[in-house]
Amino acid sequence: MGGEALRFFAPAAWVNGAWAPDVVLCVGADGAWSQIICGASAEVQGGAQRLPGPVLPGLVNGHSHAFQRAMASLAERSASAQDDFWSWRDRMYSAANRISPEQLEAIAAFLYSELLAAGYTQVCEFHYLHNAPDGSTYADPAEMSMALVRAAQRTGIGLTLLPTLYMRSGFAAKGLRDDQKRFASTPESVLRIASEVRRQAGESDRITTGVALHSLRAVDEGAILEVATYGKSMPVHIHIAEQQLEVDDCIARHGRRPVEWLLDKLPVNERWNLVHATQCTPAELEGVRHKGASIVVCPSTEANLGDGVFDLARWMGQSGSWSIGSDSHVTRSWQEELRLLEYSQRLTLRQRNVAARSAWCESSAAALFQGALDGGTAAAGAPLAGLAMGQRADFMVIDTVSPALLGVPASHVLDALVFSSPDADFSDVFVAGRRVQRADSDLRAAFVRAMNALWS
Repeated sequence: MGGEALRFFAPAAWVNGAWAPDVVLCVGADGAWSQIICGASAEVQGGAQRLPGPVLPGLVNGHSHAFQRAMASLAERSASAQDDFWSWRDRMYSAANRISPEQLEAIAAFLYSELLAAGYTQVCEFHYLHNAPDGSTYADPAEMSMALVRAAQRTGIGLTLLPTLYMRSGFAAKGLRDDQKRFASTPESVLRIASEVRRQAGESDRITTGVALHSLRAVDEGAILEVATYGKSMPVHIHIAEQQLEVDDCIARHGRRPVEWLLDKLPVNERWNLVHATQCTPAELEGVRHKGASIVVCPSTEANLGDGVFDLARWMGQSGSWSIGSDSHVTRSWQEELRLLEYSQRLTLRQRNVAARSAWCESSAAALFQGALDGGTAAAGAPLAGLAMGQRADFMVIDTVSPALLGVPASHVLDALVFSSPDADFSDVFVAGRRVQRADSDLRAAFVRAMNALWS
């Protein structure tokens, strides 16, 4: 990114895990932080653009299926005596198999504008809609991927595209079900998509790629090794240990639990991001931490689908790396994700301030926000670790007149942001030092047209 250097002044900013007063934030011509000055004098503040409220760094949304935004709230009615993750999955497939590239771009662009308004400045797109609805390949195999890239470019959000390998319907299956043919891919095809996206995106500082493996049930060992060993610096994402049936099937097939098998068979390291991991033993979590891998927790989706509760207390107690994702996008608020994450621990353990005590921190909100921030770089494969030199200059400006914040002492603003609802707003959001715009009428109209075409 080229351009002139910028300077901002914030009355307070979240620096190194705490509020700092009177902060001057300097953005270099490359869109990264060049200097952070805390306790800045009036003289140093001179000439800086004054921001109207406290500043938080932007957060990474570590796990997204953008097309599922089209079914948010539309799978909340039960049609049978049994309703679980697997019946929801069948309904999700019916949506996945109808969406065109144009509709995907419209849905993703509106979603990304929502995520930006909420303070997410980078989204990791776990993308497996590679083919046409009938399973045939597009003339450009990256057609659906580029729809997501265009959506990100239109809105200004950073994007980590994760072309996802999906080869079979289950551990013992030889191929995909008919309703999964749109997802069909090979190690060569997903690596080619990642390369093509990087080529077409050019020198963009906001578009990057990694690779994803849908799950152990969907990919065999040889294919995982082939994909995961390509591109030594790219992030690797995988759904794992989300549902108990998945664990049982893995034991039946391999004699081991999914995370146990993964750690034993594959070169898991700090590039790896394990999504969900809601069905993990203490020993497995210790093994993941030992390898330096991260967890991506998706509290709203895990609650919506009945996945279970991630063992946050143990993971934070081990200083494990983690980020958050909105996954199926039943909510687009990081505040709600963190609130649900803490409340699920309280409901399970019948204790309060679990995150605070697990992280040896006074504030649960601070422990949760800082944890999600610290793990974002691993998920995104980009320098997004907050207000620090060399990191991309992403930040949100808190609207202090939001009802949830009225009368709250300055020292407790983050606590109120996470634990007082309805969510407080952000007056402005910046990516790479540049203010991003809210969703305009064109984005909204295109989203409505796509929804009408899919559901009318």
